[in-house]
Amino acid sequence: MKRDEVGPALELAAREARRYLATLDERPARSADSDDVAAGFTGSLPERGDGAVRALAELVEGIDAGVHSAGPRFFHWVIGGVTPAALGADWLASTLDQNAAAWDASPLATRLELLSLDWLKDLFALPADWGGIVTTGATMANLVGLTAARRWWGEKHGVDVDDEGLAGLPSIPVLSSGYIHPSARKALAVLGIGRGTVRTFSRDAAGRLDAEALEQALSELGGAPAIVVANAGEVNTGDFDPIARMADLAEEHGAWLHVDGAFGLFARVSPRIAHLAEGVERAHSVIADAHKWLNVPYDCGFAFVRDPSALDRAFRVEADYLPPVDSPRPHLAGRGPESSRRGRSLVLWATLRAYGRQGYRELVERHLDLAQRLARAVDEAPDLERLADVPLNIVCFRYRPTDAPQGELDALNARLGEDLLTDGRVYVGTTRYEGRVAFRPAIVNWRTREDDVDLVVEVVQELGARLLARTN
Repeated sequence: MKRDEVGPALELAAREARRYLATLDERPARSADSDDVAAGFTGSLPERGDGAVRALAELVEGIDAGVHSAGPRFFHWVIGGVTPAALGADWLASTLDQNAAAWDASPLATRLELLSLDWLKDLFALPADWGGIVTTGATMANLVGLTAARRWWGEKHGVDVDDEGLAGLPSIPVLSSGYIHPSARKALAVLGIGRGTVRTFSRDAAGRLDAEALEQALSELGGAPAIVVANAGEVNTGDFDPIARMADLAEEHGAWLHVDGAFGLFARVSPRIAHLAEGVERAHSVIADAHKWLNVPYDCGFAFVRDPSALDRAFRVEADYLPPVDSPRPHLAGRGPESSRRGRSLVLWATLRAYGRQGYRELVERHLDLAQRLARAVDEAPDLERLADVPLNIVCFRYRPTDAPQGELDALNARLGEDLLTDGRVYVGTTRYEGRVAFRPAIVNWRTREDDVDLVVEVVQELGARLLARTN
């Protein structure tokens, strides 16, 4: 490890990054030989290494083994791109290599995190006095919000569960709609509450909330504390729980309201769709991903809580070498689950500073328009069937040729989904919606253009016709 390697290594990385990004808009979402290229990385640990430049050159040769999810034609998961400001700041964050754990570890990263959280509250019209923390993503953000909820629940029973645990206490009631995301269930499992303890109340196969059933369940608890999870942006259609109604019920029955807004929270950025997320400002905890609609690099998320002290109490960390708990300077490692914390705040601050409220409003509204364009194309295609409304940025549909038997459509769409991912021109995976195999392209990348969403329909139709020809 030599200091004179730094310059050549960075020059190679910058040169190859420029070349990659210059072609990203036109690249397929996945290269045809990606599996073979990935499998080519083999061998045992070398006794003597080849140095930074040769190692990086070998890595560059394998770049096509990566799915090009930063590009405009990746619609499979809800994955944003990386804005120019965020990319540059991410390089600087790695260069500085800050542990954003406390003020004495990095005044810069600490200050930018607090400022970015304030800016995000402003962007989403959330109360300015809420507390918050930056996390690795929505799963960890859900963990943060639900940890605060668990502590609140324990206090209602006269127990500090973070110090004493849950032993001897009743199970924690968690209630939601059928839209609850697996990341929330995962967080509940980690917290010892349990995935399977969640009671869901749905009025249809899609999972839409049965508000009357939820109200009845809360009434039956007789005022006992409970956690209600509301969902902003369901992953198959972009639909929303009636958050304002759930806030009413939580207030009436003394429950904690947690809002999972991984990407749906961004509805509050646009006046066109802000009504979808009405009531979020009345929650006790709210979370979102930044590597979705904010378009910053993986990984980054954030969580907000109404009571800022809830995070300090739940995530307190003490050691002789660490700042004291009552230090007047911020100790962010004591406000969230991670004590080793990358300087993600540099990236958050840079992209918010670069594009501001108007830039993100325009981004969200452009994606709304693109989703409607795709929905119209699906509706006009004789061999496609849209399965749900399009309130946000996801279009749920399936391939349905006129001569295909109804009973074979699921198998046909499942095979077509495999062909789509292998083809790679656009990346759109399958899901199940109301029991039917379907596609659910999510438009969330700043690079995505009209031509990119038009290609979704073209490729699905082309590969579908080819699949039918093979099977007939």
